[in-house]
Amino acid sequence: MSQVTKRALEQSLKNLLLKKPLSKITVADIADDCGINRMTFYYHFKDIYDLVEWSCLEDAKRALDEKKTYDTWQQGLLQIFEAVQENKPFIMNVYRCVHAEQVEKYLQPLVDGLLLGVLEEESRGITIRDEDKQFIAQVYSYIFIGLMLDWIKDNMREDPRQIVERLARLIKGSMAAAVARFRY
Repeated sequence: MSQVTKRALEQSLKNLLLKKPLSKITVADIADDCGINRMTFYYHFKDIYDLVEWSCLEDAKRALDEKKTYDTWQQGLLQIFEAVQENKPFIMNVYRCVHAEQVEKYLQPLVDGLLLGVLEEESRGITIRDEDKQFIAQVYSYIFIGLMLDWIKDNMREDPRQIVERLARLIKGSMAAAVARFRY
């Protein structure tokens, strides 16, 4: 029952975000929209920002679970852009009203999952330490997330396909080369 209530609170928050900015939403607004009392809200979350963080992580998990069908990192990255775009009102409100760090927290598990999968493929048959894979993934993660944060800051105007295509041209073969440099 707890997850059902949390999801209902999340949906109420997202409904309200379609009407007003996060900074203007109160716990009472969310509780009223959800049809619960304020104490029930506080049973599940310490404040609105706790709900926002939980929602970001839940959305990230759902996006990962639903979008694991890609053959290349480009398709995976494009699917991450699409998942963010599907949540545009929520993401834009969080980005504007809380901090870019919250959006980064949302993006991190999506991008890390994609990159670690790519690195596992690139390192098949090659002996490379896990910490080196993590380091390579972290470097690429900064690139991917930085591009996405800039795209979000620009109100998601540019076509994600163009961003992914340009990035693919820029880093073509570089992951395999990085893995080869760290082999032992």
